[in-house]
Formats: sequence, structure tokens, C-alpha cells
Amino acid sequence: MSGTTTAGARLRATGGGANRWVVLFVLCVSLLLVALDATVLHVAVPAVTEDLRPSSTALLWIVDAYPLVCASLLILFGTLGDRVGRRRILLCGYALFGVASAVAALADTPAVLIAARALLGVGGAMIMPATLSLLRAVFPDRRERATAIGIWTAVAAIGAATGPVLGGFLVEHFWWGSVFLINIPLMALILPVGRWLLPESRGSGDGPWDVLGALMAAGGVLGLVLGVKRAGAGADLIGPATLGPLVVGAVLLVLFVRRQRHRAHPLIDMRMFSRPAFTFSVGCIVLAMLALVGLELIAVQYLQLVLGLSPVETGLRLLPLTFAAMAAGATGSYTLARLGPRRMVGGGFVLTAGAVLLLVLMGQNDRPLLLTIGFVLLGFGLQTTLFAAYESMLSEAPADCAGGAAAIGETSYQLGAGMGIALLGSVMNAAYGPGLSGVPGVPAQAAAAAANSLGEAYQVAARLGGAAGDALYTAARHAFVHGLHVTLMVSAGLLLTGALMALRLPRAMDPHTAEQRDEAAEPAPGTPALPAQVAAAPHGHDVCDARVPARRAPAEPAGSGRTPH
Repeated sequence: MSGTTTAGARLRATGGGANRWVVLFVLCVSLLLVALDATVLHVAVPAVTEDLRPSSTALLWIVDAYPLVCASLLILFGTLGDRVGRRRILLCGYALFGVASAVAALADTPAVLIAARALLGVGGAMIMPATLSLLRAVFPDRRERATAIGIWTAVAAIGAATGPVLGGFLVEHFWWGSVFLINIPLMALILPVGRWLLPESRGSGDGPWDVLGALMAAGGVLGLVLGVKRAGAGADLIGPATLGPLVVGAVLLVLFVRRQRHRAHPLIDMRMFSRPAFTFSVGCIVLAMLALVGLELIAVQYLQLVLGLSPVETGLRLLPLTFAAMAAGATGSYTLARLGPRRMVGGGFVLTAGAVLLLVLMGQNDRPLLLTIGFVLLGFGLQTTLFAAYESMLSEAPADCAGGAAAIGETSYQLGAGMGIALLGSVMNAAYGPGLSGVPGVPAQAAAAAANSLGEAYQVAARLGGAAGDALYTAARHAFVHGLHVTLMVSAGLLLTGALMALRLPRAMDPHTAEQRDEAAEPAPGTPALPAQVAAAPHGHDVCDARVPARRAPAEPAGSGRTPH
């Protein structure tokens, strides 16, 4: 009975004509706010430091509390939405996000701001997987869903890229709290609209929700992301502050996977990873985000510290990347239908690698045309890759598992971003530091301090003054550009690795859903199952197993407009 009920709820909006595109608009607006909040604070950090006077540790937590909490809770809320309703989780996320934004805007101490940022992370974790899983339910037709995912991924890119521009404008004209205050009127509008317009959608709801498993997943992802972020901040890789969270996180995730494999009603059906298209799509998302975030961070430093651009000017220079991402998202459905996932993901990686190699031509002087061409190719290539990878991942997951699959995709996104900062940041530091040793007239202690970052090198050079200061300033700029070139080469190698990984994706776009492919492979009633099918059968009624005949919804009447499951 539950299978019939949930199938009807899951497809309520499917035959709604143009309404599903209005639903997509609402989902994209909410995603835009979450993506903006991930980067909008970056340019406000100096103003926050001047006003609240946080310690160095508190400042790190002000910046990192949001992405850490959001990444760690994606699986928890994604799978909870499969059970209690994705719309319900999304609306709760809207409300919490609005309240937390108000608290953050009016924070008068670092502790209050950290707590507010953590609450924003909880709200973001409720919103992000719910938007993607609702999209999966509202657009059962794969070709329409490809168009919707293209718009969805373009909006995410727009939010992340627009954040620094918007944040810089608000900080220059108002005060740092305004970067949070803009969320409140939008959330106040979108909450009642979403409650009235969005359809409810859930999985089968069989069996109890695995609270312990959800907490294990949250703790595991938190440990990994925290360890990766600390490594990216320059902490000792084998030190307890970095290695401890990494080990604890890895152990918890291994235990989580083992627990899910042995439960009759798991949070996440690990057999999704037996589908090569699903597994390699997730891997491509990690690699694409690893390259994008690491390169964006270094590009921002280059534009501000080497070329001397202001935060607003830096954001404007990055706008070609955003516009190219929008174009890739808008044309993604057309491209995917003609090229297929394999060539689209692989071609996106190759195009991005070519853009990265073109940017190696950047030097001490500003070359606007080169940067614009490089950023356009970078944005188009990476967005093409992310679009096709997300579409393949979501289409390979049964509809009952949409929340869990979306959470896996978003967690991969966050892990890739964290690893990009850590890995490419470490490469940058390793290539930059040696260039500051042996600068004439610069004491060893001053050279060691300058090796921490280009910004700190400028401060040390200003304190030294004279010929020694000038020599250190020049050496630091040259060392940074050299490090940038090395980092770009490493990034190109990672992107080409992603292109090889894409060879495991399907050659053509299969219009059928995962459930339809699985049901087509089932033996006819009364036909003995083959040994391979018996071996693959679940030990119990699996939450995400659309192949169990007892749970299949009755066939819809002809002409109902619904997709049979």
C-alpha cells in the first residue's frame, strides 16, 4: 500500500504542465541563496575582523562553520527527506536559514556569529539535497530533467561566483552584516510560496530511520572535511590537528558503509555504487570541484595581490566565468542528447584542461583578453562536466533514493571543494616558498614569514623598507607567479585524469529511468530466476530497491500522463 501512496505523492506534479517550471524557479532561488552564502562572506572578513576583533582561531571558525556543518549534514537531511518528506525538510530549511541570517547580521561577538554561521550550515544542508531530489521527482522525463538540471547547476555556479561581487558591493556601501541581511526578505517570500506551490515527495518510508547511521555519516564527513581544510590552511599533514580528524572521519565512514550493507532498510542503498555510471559520475563531480575551487582561490589572490585589483574589480573579472557557466547550463540538455554522458563529461574536462594551460601564460602584467578567454573556457568546460555528471548520477538513482543520491552528490561537491583548496593550496605553497630563500639583504626570519603567503610577504617587505624591502617584494611576486604556473599544470593533470574517468560513463543518454531498466531486467512472473539474479537479490525490503515486485505500484491507467514504476 505504501508503494502506491508514495508513487502518487512522488509524481503529483509530473502532469502539472508549466507548473513544474515554476517549481524549478522556486528551487533555483533557494539554491541561489545557499550558494551565495558560501562565498559572500569572503570579502567581508577584513570588516568583520575590524569590528568584532576575533582571534585567529575564531576567525577561521567564522569562515568555516558554514561549509563544515553544511557538508557534514547533507546525508542526514537528504535521507531524512526521503522518509518524512522532502518538501517538509525544505520548508524547515527555509525558516531556519532566515532566522540564522538575522542572527548573523546582528551578531555583536565572534561566538554569536560562529553559532549563526553553524545554523546557516544546518539550513543549507536541509535545502541543498531537497532541491535536487524534488527536481528528480517533478521531472520524471529524463530529457526534461536534463534541461532542469542544466538550469540548476548554472544557478549554483552563478551563486558561488556572484557572492564575492555582491559581498564587496555591500561591504563598501553598508556594513558587513548586510551580506546576511539580504537573505531575510527573500526567505520571507519564498517560504509561503514554497509551502503553497511545491509538491510533497518522499521515498518508500519502509522500516525505521537509522539515526545512528545518520550520525555516523555526519561525523565521518565532518572529520574528513575538517582535516582537509586544516591541511589546506597549511597545518602539518601528519600532525594531530589534521591527521586526527581525517582518521576518525575515515573510520566512521567505513563503519557507516558496513552498517548500511547489512541493514534491511538502509539510509543509502550502497548498490547504487555498483552502477558504474553512478560511481564515476560522483568521482567526476569531486574532480571538477577540486579544480574549480582551488583555481578560483588562487585566481582571486593573483588578481588582487599581483594585479592590484579591488574586491569588486576582482569579482567583475570573474564574471565571464559565470556567464560561460550559464551558457553551458542553458545548452546542456541539447548537448547531452547529442553527445551522450561520456563525450560530454570527457570533453568538458579536456576543454577545462586546455583553459588551465592557456592561463599558464599569465605573468606579472595584466592581460585582460587572455584572462577573459581563459575564464570563459574554464567556466564553460567545468559547467559542462558538472551538468552531465549530476544528470547521470541522478538518473542512475531510483526515485525512492533521490534524497540520498542528491546528498551524495552534494557531499561530493563539498569534499571536492575542500580537497581543491587543500591540494592545490599545498602545491602553491610548496612552489612559492623556496623562491624567497636567499633574497639579498633579507634576514632568514623575515624570509620565513614572507613564505607563508604573498600578502604577508608584502607586509614584511613594507616593514623592511629600502633595497631589502624592494628585493623581497619583487622576489615574492615572481615566486607567486611561478607557483601559480606549477599549480595550473598540476590542475591540468587532474582534469585530464577526470577525462579518463569519464570513459566509464555510458556512451549514449538512456531515456529510461533506473527503475524501468531494472524492471525490464526482471524475469517474467513464473520464470525461474537466474543464479546471478538470486545472488543479487536483497536480504530484506530495501528502501531504494525498485526491483522488489511486492512494492511495485499498480500500473497507471492509459493516458494518465504518469511514468510507470
